[in-house]
Amino acid sequence: MVARLIDEEPEQAYGYSRVALRLASRVAAVREAAGFAAYATQRYPEALAEFRAARRMTGGVELWPVMADCERGMGRPERALAMAGEAEVQKLDKAGQVEMRLVAAGARRDMGQLDAAIVTLQSPELASNAVQPWTARLRYAYADALLAADRETEAREWFAKAVEADKDGSTDASDRLAELDGVEFVDALADADAGNGDGAADAGTDEPAGNAGNADGAEGAAVRNPGDGAPAAPSESATAESATPASSTGDDQDGGGRA
Repeated sequence: MVARLIDEEPEQAYGYSRVALRLASRVAAVREAAGFAAYATQRYPEALAEFRAARRMTGGVELWPVMADCERGMGRPERALAMAGEAEVQKLDKAGQVEMRLVAAGARRDMGQLDAAIVTLQSPELASNAVQPWTARLRYAYADALLAADRETEAREWFAKAVEADKDGSTDASDRLAELDGVEFVDALADADAGNGDGAADAGTDEPAGNAGNADGAEGAAVRNPGDGAPAAPSESATAESATPASSTGDDQDGGGRA
């Protein structure tokens, strides 16, 4: 349920994670799920504590980038940079190393070091024409850093490259590119509703007052912007894959796997 809800209803996902913790706090997959739910709702100290617990139980390094990003969220970018230089980074797979690079660049930006952030993102993975799961976010982060440094022409080029790689809409690169090109989008449905203003107002008088709060209640805290170097949110399939080995171990540990 955490994996299913974390993108659209992060607060509900967080609620489920708290129940899971009460039931099975000594399962690493549960602690990891709780960490991602806390991270998605910007409860960074809590998220970091859960990630550390999961890492102690499994001995893995997969959570290192998101742990560093929690340090950023807590206002400690210098700590995130220190983590980017530690030996654990060399044990990460390629995807994890790219995530760590994104977090390190975000930490540089937090500290006002725009040029250093740009240099941090320059890598073989950025220069490659091959499209990998991390390509769109890496190109987006680079474009965003260039734009922050007033290098608009280069930023436009890299936002366009991010759009090419972003097949599933994981970033808002297309909107940023349109903004740079001076394109304005008009909501036709909103205009139509405005034209029927009086009728819509009359029809709305019969709506129960209790429903008025639903819109606000459905809003959840957003996961950190991809351009900031936030690691990608866990997938539902990852939960199923990771939970199986966790529950099958006989040691006194909490299992493992991403939520």
